[in-house]
Amino acid sequence: MREVACAGLTGRVLEIGFGSGLNVRWYPPEVTSVTAIEPSDLGWQLSERRRAHTEVPIGRAGLDGQRLDLPDDSHDCALITFSLCTIPDPLLALREARRVVRAGGRLHALEHGLAPDESVRRWQRRLEPVQRAVAGGCHLTRNIPALVEQAGWHVEKSQQEYLPGPAASRPWTYGYRLVAG
Repeated sequence: MREVACAGLTGRVLEIGFGSGLNVRWYPPEVTSVTAIEPSDLGWQLSERRRAHTEVPIGRAGLDGQRLDLPDDSHDCALITFSLCTIPDPLLALREARRVVRAGGRLHALEHGLAPDESVRRWQRRLEPVQRAVAGGCHLTRNIPALVEQAGWHVEKSQQEYLPGPAASRPWTYGYRLVAG
């Protein structure tokens, strides 16, 4: 899934929620540098080996995707994977990414969120308070494509589906892969 999410990234990439660097191995050759936004010092430390084994220059530029200390139009693409669920104001983070990515640039996202089936959504609403408490503030009910559109992006490609697994896991496994411009 990460390989598909990273396909098509080019030039200077803003990655919000860099974490332990799980996307690094999937950067296409057209990526010239990555500006990593990662609030967790532990996550950044865990990414050290992956960063050391890539030729792509990666620099940490901030902790908070909601307030980027980066110039307007300074990046060619943005990448966000499994981070919009925990950002307190995902709309603000998506708007900041829109500001920092040049006109014609793209947002690539791989996220989980609000399921299409009402029976699953009921479980997501019931489980969300516990999920937020035990999983670092993770929300189960965010409508990712709607947030992306509200932030000024236009969804160009979208694939939505449950990840493989038992039906009982569906509140946690409805996923979105999208590209927006």
